[in-house]
Amino acid sequence: MAKSSAKLPGIGRIAAGAGTAAALALAGCTLGPNFTPPKAPPETTYTSHGAAEKQAGDQHFALGAKITGDWWTLFRSDPLDAVLKQAVAGNRSLVAAQATLAAAQESVNAALAGLYPQVDLGASAVRQHINGAQFGLPELPPQFPPYSNLFRVGPTVSYALDIFGGTRRTIEESAALAAVQDYQLDAAYLTLTGNAVLQALTIASLRAQLDTVDGIVADDQRNLDLVHTELRAGVATQLDIETATSQLATDRTLRPPLLQQLSVARHALTVLVGKVPSNWQPPNFDLDRITLPTELPLSLPSSLVRQRPDLLAAEAQLHAASAAIGVATAQLYPQITLTGAMSQQAISLDTLFHGASNVWSLGPSLTMPIFHAGALEAERRRAVDNFNAALATYEQTVLQAFGQVADVLEALNHDAELLAEEQSALRSAQSSLDLTRRSYSIGSVGILQVVDAQRVAEQARLGFVRAKVQRYLDTAQLFVAMGGGWWSWRANAAAPAAAMPVSAPAR
Repeated sequence: MAKSSAKLPGIGRIAAGAGTAAALALAGCTLGPNFTPPKAPPETTYTSHGAAEKQAGDQHFALGAKITGDWWTLFRSDPLDAVLKQAVAGNRSLVAAQATLAAAQESVNAALAGLYPQVDLGASAVRQHINGAQFGLPELPPQFPPYSNLFRVGPTVSYALDIFGGTRRTIEESAALAAVQDYQLDAAYLTLTGNAVLQALTIASLRAQLDTVDGIVADDQRNLDLVHTELRAGVATQLDIETATSQLATDRTLRPPLLQQLSVARHALTVLVGKVPSNWQPPNFDLDRITLPTELPLSLPSSLVRQRPDLLAAEAQLHAASAAIGVATAQLYPQITLTGAMSQQAISLDTLFHGASNVWSLGPSLTMPIFHAGALEAERRRAVDNFNAALATYEQTVLQAFGQVADVLEALNHDAELLAEEQSALRSAQSSLDLTRRSYSIGSVGILQVVDAQRVAEQARLGFVRAKVQRYLDTAQLFVAMGGGWWSWRANAAAPAAAMPVSAPAR
């Protein structure tokens, strides 16, 4: 037997007093392994070369800096701040996660009750027939009527001695599962805020792309007007008119798909806020009024496992699996229960509470497993297998988290490179288009050359806008990958709404 010194992650946030009670519960002798949190990975960088963690263009990383719970405020957008406050206050997924956490907390309370005696009060009234033959008499004596009443009332007490720690391991398991729900609530918050910011940035991106398309269509119209002027001067032909008209019609087709994507993004953000599209619309986010953060907090790799709620939830799940081994191990050993009962028994109500009606019993009961056809051993082996599976799941979750951070860091560096290249391509394409238009006006080139130059310029304009917004999107992804400051959000965030207008069951 060993004394458990394992700490329950998040137990201080589970319920008032539950941490102290659980610590006392785990102070005795318990069977099964004592949980030790896995060590943090020894890696010091996220990428193989480490250069991606220094600077990404005009953005630089603050290694070891903490992220605040309202990390989106770094974008310095009042409309974005307002929408995120509404999302945290009204999102139904947060309401569901909070209710699930509350249920897990009650499971801990129920498990803690196993440490205390159970007291019940019973009462009965029975009409009975007594046969003299059961006492070896041909008939009952006259003073014993064959029919009588029996009234009984009194308490019973039972207390299971947790000699081998089965109850204490059950409490430990319940507390760890409550910690899982605790961290999953934080993960729901992080997912919500991340998705809301990404949808807001998507709205800003699509509006910027629509503005670009409007500019392209306006250029097409100027080209067509120029060709009409040249046609009246006898320089252009009807074929030139058709070519310019075709280009205008083609570029107009760029607008409807962008409008559809904009509608989808608006509706998605509306749902995240907890509204319906018919009575709420998100703001018209303007990309030029959203500041790209230049200093990006970047946690040390060794700190990431203590910072991301999904990793902490996986660790708590591993803790629960460890405690389950102790529960299954305790089932292999004897179970001792102390029981006591005291009651008043009488054949008539008027004598029920007399001293002569007192009846009591007290004593232990022992249950020792002898033969269960290997079921108890199989249960313990199953618990060990579940622990191994939880350990592998935890390790895989850590690997995926490090991979996600590495991807975002590389993306931010490539975003900076792409934006610089797109900006250079845009300047070159616009200069070429201007020269081609001037050349067309003096008859040096045909309309096809103008259309080709304009098509290159269009692609460069859209490419520049998309590269610009991608930096915003990947910046937001980095904040999410770092854990999004979930540890500070509950103290600052408004309480979520009470979900849909339905009646809740009484507690």
